Amino acid sequence: MTRIITARPLTREAFAPFGDVLDTDWENHFPINNGKCERFHGLARAEAEGPNAHVLISLFKATPYELPLTLTMVERHPLGSQAFMPLSLRPFLVVVCHDGPDGPGTPHAFLTAPGQGVNYHRNVWHGVLTPIGQPQDFLVVDRGGEGDNLEEFHFVEPWEIQLP
Repeated sequence: MTRIITARPLTREAFAPFGDVLDTDWENHFPINNGKCERFHGLARAEAEGPNAHVLISLFKATPYELPLTLTMVERHPLGSQAFMPLSLRPFLVVVCHDGPDGPGTPHAFLTAPGQGVNYHRNVWHGVLTPIGQPQDFLVVDRGGEGDNLEEFHFVEPWEIQLP
């Protein structure tokens, strides 16, 4: 039996249980640099816990997966948040799951609007970085330090994630 999830548009309200939406549709903004720059302040909070924890900023060069996506695995980071901001105005696919008694629950799939990013809260199950159609670069903010900050869960039966 194929279990199908159709992605829906990414909104702050729908994504709030899993993390933060990163975009300029944000009330807390103000001009800086003599009015030549608009700062969208406090979109998300980076989390880094555990021994010698620190926040890292990295660049990822991601290759698209074939769609519809066959979701066989999700991961989470128990010691820190993980933010992905695309460096182009192309959308990407976001998959998250609530934590259940036996691992992740039913996936929720979101399609970002061009220019939107996400910040997964610490310990949130999520799919791998999934650009759509062509390779895409991302600015990534996550945790570095000692300790095991990666857990993977492999579904017994895969899910099929479709675009709308």
